[in-house]
Amino acid sequence: MNDEKLRFQLGANIASYRKHFGLTQAGLAEKLNYSDKAVSKWERGESMPDVQTLVQLAELFEVTVNDLLVDPNALPENPGKIGRVMENAVEKRLKRKADKSIILKLCSVLTWFVALLVFVVLSSLDVPKSWVAFVYAIPVNAIVELSMRSAWHDFRRNKLLISTIAWGTLLSLFVSLWVFNNVQVWRIFLLGIPGQIAIFLWFRMFRKTSREVTDE
Repeated sequence: MNDEKLRFQLGANIASYRKHFGLTQAGLAEKLNYSDKAVSKWERGESMPDVQTLVQLAELFEVTVNDLLVDPNALPENPGKIGRVMENAVEKRLKRKADKSIILKLCSVLTWFVALLVFVVLSSLDVPKSWVAFVYAIPVNAIVELSMRSAWHDFRRNKLLISTIAWGTLLSLFVSLWVFNNVQVWRIFLLGIPGQIAIFLWFRMFRKTSREVTDE
């Protein structure tokens, strides 16, 4: 099979699965951290995603990489087979999405339960200002969710989660200094400004790099 035919087969399959899942080109591009222009070029057969992106597409559509590369016009004897495969893929995807959502909520509940446990133990021991444990739970909860989503190759909320970790950490330091040392160092929040700018520029650079690689 020549490269041109493979590109067109892959593009047709990506477009078919994308529409079946109710995604626009922009929506699919956002999930993959690419531009809609890149997705459009894939579907027109002008370029191909790299191997890692192919794997991400297969996971997103709940199919194998081979399913993405198969000739869409070479229908099996039973013409309803492809439709059933795609319906099963949708069902599996929705179930997996629901399972992941439940796992994230359980992890969040566990994080705040630990914070509550620390508060109860410290307050029972008459340790003053034990409520600070809840403040520390803010960045910890974001770290846990970021870790879980990264393990699932879900990077859609990374910018928000990393920002929460940064500002939550600064808040924890401020509260600790204020409560335990009676020092109100409000200027510590100024550190968050360049930090937030750096986070914004990092994700902007990453997205731009992804586009350039695809356009080449």
